[in-house]
Amino acid sequence: MGSLKNSNLGQAWLVLLLSIVFSVSLAAVHLNLNPVIEENKTKETMEKIPGLVKAEAGAIDISPRIISIDKNGISKSYTVYDASDKTGNTVGHVVKASGQGYADKIELLLALDADADSITGLFILDQKETPGLGNKIIEDEWRNQYIGKSCDIPLEVIKGSSVNDNEIDSVSGATISSRAVTDIVNSTISDIKYKITSPVSGNDMEGK
Repeated sequence: MGSLKNSNLGQAWLVLLLSIVFSVSLAAVHLNLNPVIEENKTKETMEKIPGLVKAEAGAIDISPRIISIDKNGISKSYTVYDASDKTGNTVGHVVKASGQGYADKIELLLALDADADSITGLFILDQKETPGLGNKIIEDEWRNQYIGKSCDIPLEVIKGSSVNDNEIDSVSGATISSRAVTDIVNSTISDIKYKITSPVSGNDMEGK
């Protein structure tokens, strides 16, 4: 009886040890991969910016900066890419933003026109939503609904064809993912709309 108990105890310790080793190894792999992942996201961002601001690649200059805000006692920072033509005129802005989705964090690129009056593009940079349902937020047909929407009125997700100018038709069977994207868009516009067109101030710093 004692040997059986010792055997079970030994197996339990072995399982615990293997779990710790696996967790440490996984954390090390993630730590090593994270800089590579972020570098790839930055590269993809730079490639997407011309299309999001409706300009030809090579026809614009891109200047990154960070806009910091303090809202309701909470500090947040947004990386903003200002796009200008070769004469120095601003043609648009692309903001990197994120928020909680149904399964995990959603990262996106939100493009606004030069005066931050309307949306000119939306790209999902990273997501882990449900395959076949929530991950349809990456599809052009769904994302293109945001193009041309005013930045003056918060967007609303509905089920069915949109009627009003501020409505977004949700992905079928994935209302939570649809609302998550829309919430990120609304909160981002609310946070930076009146700061994005202002001259760089003490709260704004050069970003990477």
